[in-house]
Amino acid sequence: MLKQKRDEYEATFNNPYRAAARGYVDDVIEASSTRPVLIRALNLLRTKHEERPPRKHGNIPL
Repeated sequence: MLKQKRDEYEATFNNPYRAAARGYVDDVIEASSTRPVLIRALNLLRTKHEERPPRKHGNIPL
């Protein structure tokens, strides 16, 4: 009985598709396509440059 309830819970709630539907994760990918997805994401970030505002304060002399 307990195993049946546990399996039912895992099938219903413990899967990545529920998290994706709620917006907790960006994408659900198959394990076999992990490497190409990571390569594509890292290539997109290769030329990313973020402009940061100048620092207001320097280091405090101690």
